Amino acid sequence: MFSRRYVICGGCAVLCWYAAASSAPCADEPPLRVGAAATNLKADGTMVLGGMLSARYSDEQEGELRAVAVVVQHPGTSTVAIVGCDVLWIPRWIVEAATAEIEQATGIPPSHVLINATHTHYAPSTAPAHDFGVSLRFCEELRRGMVQAVCEAHSRLEEARLYFHLGEEKTVGANSRLKLPDGNITWINPLREAGQNIVPTGPFDPQLPVIDFRTAQGQTRALIYNHSTHTLGTRCGRDVRSPSFYGLAAQELEGELGGVVCFLEGASGSTHNIYQVPVPEAIERMKRAIREARAQAQPMRVGRVAALRRSFTFRVRSFDEQLEDAKVVRYTSAYLGEHGEYVRRVFARMRRQLAPHQGEERQTWLQVILLGDVALAGVPAEYFTSLGLDIKARSPFKYTYVAELANDWIGYLPDRDGHALGGYQTWMGLHSFAEEGTGERVADEIIAMLNELAAQPNP
Repeated sequence: MFSRRYVICGGCAVLCWYAAASSAPCADEPPLRVGAAATNLKADGTMVLGGMLSARYSDEQEGELRAVAVVVQHPGTSTVAIVGCDVLWIPRWIVEAATAEIEQATGIPPSHVLINATHTHYAPSTAPAHDFGVSLRFCEELRRGMVQAVCEAHSRLEEARLYFHLGEEKTVGANSRLKLPDGNITWINPLREAGQNIVPTGPFDPQLPVIDFRTAQGQTRALIYNHSTHTLGTRCGRDVRSPSFYGLAAQELEGELGGVVCFLEGASGSTHNIYQVPVPEAIERMKRAIREARAQAQPMRVGRVAALRRSFTFRVRSFDEQLEDAKVVRYTSAYLGEHGEYVRRVFARMRRQLAPHQGEERQTWLQVILLGDVALAGVPAEYFTSLGLDIKARSPFKYTYVAELANDWIGYLPDRDGHALGGYQTWMGLHSFAEEGTGERVADEIIAMLNELAAQPNP
C-alpha cells in the first residue's frame, strides 16, 4: 500500500511516494531500542499437565518451558512488551497480576504489554477444563516468569533496526475440522477413520511473518515469528513436559542466531498438525522456513510504536442439555467405542458447571500493537482461522497478524459457519462457552481498533 508523505531529511522537505512497508529507514530517523530475555519456568511431576481430555503427569521434560519477552522502545512515541509463554493458555487474573508488577517495575502500562500463550499441550495447567484441573503452584511460577522476562528485557534496551519478511510454511499444519460422510465433524487424525471420504471445512493459513531486530553489525538481537497451527506433539513421542515443536524450534534457532527467539501462536482454533508430521521433522521444517524468511528480510521504517487495549463484553451461551448431550453421543458412539462413555461424562460435568451461568456477561481484553507497518492483534481465545484471515483482509495495515490466546482465555471462538457444522470445538464446555457470533464481534472490534491506530498521526 503506497502512502504520500512529506519526508524531512537534512533540513529539506521532500514530497514523495513510497512503499511504507518495504522502505529503508531515513538516516535521521531515531533508532529503536530493543531488549529481549527468556526466563525458564520451573515445573515438576506433581503438576498436572493441560491439553488433553484427562489428567496427565510427568517427571520428564524436553527443552525448556519459558516466558520470552521482547521490549521495543521508539523514542518519542511509545514502549511495548511482547511476551510468549510456553503454556496452554493464560487466564486474565494471571495477566493482570503480572502486568501490574511490570508497570511498577518498568513504567510500561498494561495496555502496552501483550502476553501470548504458545498453546503447548505439554505444560502444567493454568486453568481447568475437561478432566485435568489446574496447578496453582505453576500459575504463580508463570506470573513470576513473565514479570522477570519483561524486566530483564527492559534492562537490556539497546539500539536495533527492524527487519521484516513474510515467509510461508504450509506443510506442518492443515485445517483439522473435517466433515465425514455421516455429517460428523472430526478433529482427530483422519487416518483413524480409514476409508472415509473426509472434507476440510475451512482454510489453513500458511503465513510465517518474521520480525527480526538486528544490531548495527547485522546480528539478531530478538526475533519474533508467528504461525497458525495447534502446538501438539513432543520430540520423544510421550507425554513429557515440552514447549512442543514451535518452542523447540525457537530454542534451537537461538543457538544459531545468538539472539532471543519468541513465538506467537496465530489463529489456529481450527488447524492442527493432523497428518502427523513427526515433531523432529516439524522442528526442522519450521527452522528452515524461519531461516529462509530471515535471509530475505529487509529493513523497515518504524515511524512509531503504538498500542491499544480495550475491554470486551461477551455472554456465556445458553444451551439445551438434551441437545448438547446428543451432539457428543452422536460422535463418540460412532468413533470412540468404549472410550466414548468417559468423554460423554466429562462433557456432561462441564455443562453442569456452566448451566447456572447461561446468559451471564463476562469481560475480557482485546489488544492491537503497531510496530511501524506491522500490526499484531491479540485475541483471548482459540480463534478459528477463518476469523483470523478476515482480520488480515480487512485491516488498514498491509502486514497484520493475529496472536491468539493473548491476555486471557475464553475458550474456542468458532465462526457462525463452524457453529452450524458442530464438532468438538463447538460442544458446550469449559473449552467452548461464548455465545454464537462472539468470534465475528471480536473481529469487528479488532478492525475498529486498527482503524483507530491508522487514523492517528504518524510522527
